[in-house]
Amino acid sequence: MAALVASMAAPDHPARPVLVLANDPAAGGLARATALGVPAVAVDHRAFPDRPAFEEAVHAELIRAGADLVCLAGFMRVLTPGFVARWQGRMLNIHPSLLPMYPGLDTHARAIAAGDAQAGCTVHEVTADLDAGPILGQARVPVLPDDTAATLAARVLPMEHRLYPAVLDRFARGDRTPVLL
Repeated sequence: MAALVASMAAPDHPARPVLVLANDPAAGGLARATALGVPAVAVDHRAFPDRPAFEEAVHAELIRAGADLVCLAGFMRVLTPGFVARWQGRMLNIHPSLLPMYPGLDTHARAIAAGDAQAGCTVHEVTADLDAGPILGQARVPVLPDDTAATLAARVLPMEHRLYPAVLDRFARGDRTPVLL
């Protein structure tokens, strides 16, 4: 999130941050957003009777803030097809694998267990199918012989911080050509 906000500070960037939203009031990104001058709000999913009610509150906050594009980053809630449909074509996510390989969780451990020579991250459009939307960018790192899930994750993270801002800049200009790092 901080890398996206920092990238949007450039005067020629086509997007501006209007809100950082988390489903956990204790999420560290809320304080970081406030420190960066971006409005921040928590919509605690535990306060709602079901997922659609939670998503309606999230949607209302996004509309109230004037958002026209949603960038998910560390938002660990699966969104329903109904919510995704409301933001279809205007919602991005970053995933710590080279999709379509390893959707879901434990991506680094899965890449190591499979004996992959490369791992990385992917920015994609969000669709109703988990981690299956059109790929807008990928960055690769080698999987080293002594890698653990933690060491691999530590090498992928800086690539996430480079890739997501590059994809957002291009996407906000209307260009869906994949960014490859």
